[in-house]
Amino acid sequence: MSEQITSPQNKMGAMPVGKLLFSMSLPMIISMLVQAMYNIIDSIFVAQIGEDALTAVSLAFPVQNLMIAVSAGTCVGVNALLSRSLGEKNQKTADQTAENGLFLAFLSYLAFCLFGLFGAGVFFQSQTSNTNIVEYGTQYLFICCTFSFGIFLEMMNERILQSTGRTFYSMITQGTGAIINIILDPILIFGLLGAPKMGIRGAAAATVIGQIVAMLLSLYFNSCKNPDVHMHFRNFRPQGPIIRTIYQVGVPSIIMQSISSVMTFGMNKILIMFSETAVSVFGVYFKLQSFIFMPIFGLNNGMIPIIAYNYGARQKKRIIGTIKLSILTAVSIMLVGLVIFQIFPEKLLMLFNASEHMLEIGIPALRIISLSFLFAGFCIIVGSVFQALGNGMYSLITSVARQLVCILPMAFLFAKLFGLNAVWFSIPLAEIMSVTLSSILLKRIYVKKLKPLGD
Repeated sequence: MSEQITSPQNKMGAMPVGKLLFSMSLPMIISMLVQAMYNIIDSIFVAQIGEDALTAVSLAFPVQNLMIAVSAGTCVGVNALLSRSLGEKNQKTADQTAENGLFLAFLSYLAFCLFGLFGAGVFFQSQTSNTNIVEYGTQYLFICCTFSFGIFLEMMNERILQSTGRTFYSMITQGTGAIINIILDPILIFGLLGAPKMGIRGAAAATVIGQIVAMLLSLYFNSCKNPDVHMHFRNFRPQGPIIRTIYQVGVPSIIMQSISSVMTFGMNKILIMFSETAVSVFGVYFKLQSFIFMPIFGLNNGMIPIIAYNYGARQKKRIIGTIKLSILTAVSIMLVGLVIFQIFPEKLLMLFNASEHMLEIGIPALRIISLSFLFAGFCIIVGSVFQALGNGMYSLITSVARQLVCILPMAFLFAKLFGLNAVWFSIPLAEIMSVTLSSILLKRIYVKKLKPLGD
């Protein structure tokens, strides 16, 4: 074993847990915040085109979220196996995991490219008869899907960097992509600096260009700055056992995150019964809440390889310490988010050029939905702990229970019985159920997997 390979492993297994968690997570938290900022700015500029354009982007969200779900779920499987292989000092499996991960990312892109070419218009026609929204949405989704190779390959390369402890490079790639998106948004949407005025197509183009640049950077960092994983594609052959192991953890994660797309699609169908503005409000909420949730996802990205590595190395104390510190940090972040949403809902909505009707719907919506923040931080961290320990099915169970068993049925029932404002209560009520179920499963996984490791 070379010194190059040993060094990051010593870091994952020997550095004090607090210092290790934040040194790995902080770059990711910063890059995730930049990502959240570009999500918000993107919608702010789209809102200047008109409320129909904002509604179209909101209706497109389930498909974009599905792309991220497929990519992130596969990445979770790669991350867990790669980190565990390094912890077990199995270099061959680590290299093969990285190679097969990039292969799976490309296959995922091909599937969404076909959807963008042939399914975007049908998708919007299934949700609304407003021809303006259908036209905007089809234009937007066509570009986002057919050029989505950027996001799939970017995310996989970043997770390979994270698995080897190189989160600083991930911060650079994500941050650069997001900043390019922010810069290009007004230029391409409104035709500034001699660029063509592309409208909503410009928002989509800015997004995919930023993703492609980030992909190229992440490929460079893995090829030239990451000696712990060696990827050679000249004689590459898909490895069935590796792919099966990746998807044993990855498929539950894909399904779990895809359920969010199903939930969002279902909520949009319920909300559009009241008005298209209600759909826009729900879309705006998702953009705004990303600024609170993204730092926790960055924390997750730093936490998962630490837990996976130390589980492979049978270091129980370090695993428990990482879990406790991650939960405390996540809950603290969510409490800050709760305060902001409770005090400043009108100011948040006005960022999106909100009409009086949008303010009337949106102010109570943001205050009600944000009550779920009290519980969400704990649930997010615990779900990632399940994945890091190879029990992705537990995350799937809690996600199905929360979003399909609770949110959608309650939202539909409340819509029929009590009106629009009652619909928003389905989200915090479902989160209460989720925190209860997550706690039960966390205790179960402790008894089955962590307690046998001894002290």
